[in-house]
Amino acid sequence: MAEPIIATAGLNMSFGDVQALQDVDLQVPAGRIGLVGANGAGKSTLIKILLGMLRPTGGATEVYGTSAQHHPLAVRSRVGYMPEGDCFPPDQTAADFVSYTAELGGLPASESRQRASEVLTLVGLAEERFRNFGEFSTGMKQRAKLAQAIVHSPELVLLDEPASGLDPDGREDMLNLINRLGDFGMSVVFSSHVLGDIERTCDWVVMLNEGRLLRNEPLAAIRASNAVQVVLLDEPGPAVEALRSRGARVSVSNRTLDVELETGDPFLVIRDVLAETGVGLRSMGSKETTLEDVYLAEEEYTQ
Repeated sequence: MAEPIIATAGLNMSFGDVQALQDVDLQVPAGRIGLVGANGAGKSTLIKILLGMLRPTGGATEVYGTSAQHHPLAVRSRVGYMPEGDCFPPDQTAADFVSYTAELGGLPASESRQRASEVLTLVGLAEERFRNFGEFSTGMKQRAKLAQAIVHSPELVLLDEPASGLDPDGREDMLNLINRLGDFGMSVVFSSHVLGDIERTCDWVVMLNEGRLLRNEPLAAIRASNAVQVVLLDEPGPAVEALRSRGARVSVSNRTLDVELETGDPFLVIRDVLAETGVGLRSMGSKETTLEDVYLAEEEYTQ
């Protein structure tokens, strides 16, 4: 792995009796990182620790080699943050607010308004930038939150449920914007419980469940599968028995089998079994694994 942009060691966070994060060890490279898990998995807590907004009860956290606990302002100078909740003053315009956040990010006052105008145009709010936030729809507010997160050209952007509350068209636009951030040299941590959104936008996945780290690896590796999906024409019982006798793991749904082998070529084994048992074949091919498949399997394994 290249030099990590985020690293944690033995990270723990508790709120009273609630353990929000438990012994999380991470090393995450630059790129588009999906932070996935059900509501309550610890995603927002981890983001706030990375920003130095929360001090963990144990362990260490670094962003670009800088301790988030000991030097939070140094971390925030290199990071943009899009919070999940509504955070705008209703009587302020988008242009004024984003210009203000540009100055907070270190841009001179003379440049901040021009930069705010450019970024608001980028996110699709060119005509609405002089309207008050009190007149904004949910989708417009989400776009404005993204604008304030990137207006100072951070190296890393932390997005907490950026597509939350959006209609299908708004969600599509937000995902397209997230994909474009890499074109501007920004890494992205995209927190979401909607696994399909992560599959569309990210190349690395950090998977949490009840505060525990389940996976931390490239999306391609998570989705890789040596399973073969077989659709049969006949009653599958004889084929299933014969496959299992050869050491295959077989899951059955009606006449569809998912077959995995630790060693050997599963296609050849399936061919031989079907020839021996006389069971008819409709189709056979590599099984595609989704993030949802992996998450549910990991969740079941850890219970």
